[in-house]
Amino acid sequence: MHDFDTGLIFPPSNIPSLASERGQPWQDLVTAVQKSGSDSPEQMAFLLMMARLNSCANCNADSFRAIHGCTLCGKQSLKRFHGSDQELTGLYETAWTEVTLYLQKKP
Repeated sequence: MHDFDTGLIFPPSNIPSLASERGQPWQDLVTAVQKSGSDSPEQMAFLLMMARLNSCANCNADSFRAIHGCTLCGKQSLKRFHGSDQELTGLYETAWTEVTLYLQKKP
């Protein structure tokens, strides 16, 4: 991966760059996640949601997405998402539930 903006999954440092990509519900979500702090379940859930939305598991070092970075990939994924901001928030809530259940099971 050639770009410092590229990680194995969507990097937490790129979250703020997504705030203006959608409407007010999305902006409110991004703001809340940013305020939650690093390593919070909220941030983990947001990263999981973005990794799924961006198909980070299928990205490789030579792909267009990796060469241009995670910020551009994330912005493009949000623009291509045909659902509403409420549907995006629903995806986040699903990821948050999964993260919290996983953390509860963790010894």
